[in-house]
Amino acid sequence: MEGQTKQALLIIDMINNFQFEHGPILAKRANDISLRILALKKNLKSNGCPIIYVNDHYELWQADFQRIAKKCRNTLSEKIIHTIYPEDDEYFLIKPKHSAFYGTALNTLLYSLNIKRLIITGIAGNICVLFTANDAYMRGYDITIPSDCIASNDEEDNQFALKMMKNTLKASIVNSENVKLN
Repeated sequence: MEGQTKQALLIIDMINNFQFEHGPILAKRANDISLRILALKKNLKSNGCPIIYVNDHYELWQADFQRIAKKCRNTLSEKIIHTIYPEDDEYFLIKPKHSAFYGTALNTLLYSLNIKRLIITGIAGNICVLFTANDAYMRGYDITIPSDCIASNDEEDNQFALKMMKNTLKASIVNSENVKLN
């Protein structure tokens, strides 16, 4: 990888119970993107890219994806969780608020892996993905957002978040099939 920027795939909040206002709408949109995230994950992982899930803790406060997935399973989330379930050799962090950096070990993990570029996917594009991208930008990471791998409960808000990430955070906005492999 000499001369190339090492990158990591972030998967934000895809293990979710969708038990909130507009949850059913977001669940449908999360389901729509889950297969694209899975395909991207497999492609990047086969090229040596670390896969990092950062997820809400659901009051468990343990970075145990099996327990969190079990707590989140319901008719809205079952198919998504089954599709995007973390593997044992992937990283799983919990977060207390919207950004994957806030109150987590993410920055330390990325530093230890010598990561320079983040490919950010997940939900909600206009909240947790946007806030994570903002914090990544402030920490000097290059950012790639596969636009077909993020979703918000409102499509207009999702498009606005993509515009903000491109124009303000200098993110590369691409289709998941066009994500550069290192």
